[in-house]
Amino acid sequence: MSDLNRTMIGASPRVDANRTLMGAPPMVADPVVNATITIKPVQCPVCKTFNPVGLAVCVECGLIFDRALPDDAFGAPSVRLPVLVDENGREHPLRPGENVLGRQGDLVFEDGRVSRRHSRLVLSGATITLEDLGSTNGTKLGGQRLAAGEVRTLTAADEISLGGLILRLSLPGESGKTSLPMGGKTQAIAAAPTVDDAPAWLQGADEKWPLRRGVNAFGRRDGNAIVIADPFVSSRHGEIELTDTEVFLTDIGSTNGTRLNGAKLSPEQRTRLEPSDVIQLGQLEFRIVWANAVP
Repeated sequence: MSDLNRTMIGASPRVDANRTLMGAPPMVADPVVNATITIKPVQCPVCKTFNPVGLAVCVECGLIFDRALPDDAFGAPSVRLPVLVDENGREHPLRPGENVLGRQGDLVFEDGRVSRRHSRLVLSGATITLEDLGSTNGTKLGGQRLAAGEVRTLTAADEISLGGLILRLSLPGESGKTSLPMGGKTQAIAAAPTVDDAPAWLQGADEKWPLRRGVNAFGRRDGNAIVIADPFVSSRHGEIELTDTEVFLTDIGSTNGTRLNGAKLSPEQRTRLEPSDVIQLGQLEFRIVWANAVP
């Protein structure tokens, strides 16, 4: 038997595992069973969530990884995708081609007002179109209900309603974009901005809320344009749609209903309001007041 402490000529010495070796470490032919192998989690290029290795879909935003665009895992996506932003601020990225929206589809929304296959968005180049697929509660674009099979083209910041579930379209570079004047100089504004430039208001007994042109969702939950903290008001109760000269009220299936001058409105019944009309939500009463008094 050879002595491990003797110098041997010719054949390479056997390595004593308990001795400290100087210089380069010996090469190991076979893998070590107990060695620690570092496996990096997969970072979603859209929502930046780290996912366990082996998942095909992001646990946060639902992005299918084998359809994801190539990108640095720790940087921003190389190509920004249009997204739909829901009432909670969560982004749902659109993929090139067809995107089915519904309780079962490419973009899944677990909401009782949404049909299984509610509507379809098609992203083709720079054009995005919306089509209702015969949903039960209907699809609205900018407050206007689409007929089944009707196709409409979307633009930046358009508001989509899936039976009352509100989504907004955000195009690449639109959110958080800062416009700078030419030359990088700061320009003075003529007057300080005000918060009282709304064309109309929803007036309650002790509070009023500004109404903007388009659809103003109201309800008890944060995220509505008008938040009414009352137990008789549903989380998403209804919508007030404002045009240049008219106001329309729609109950979107609230639990306790909406009354107009004492008469209960049917769900999804879009009703034109008169200046003297009284809106009743539980024990609360509201009126529409135009900024210029006369529409």
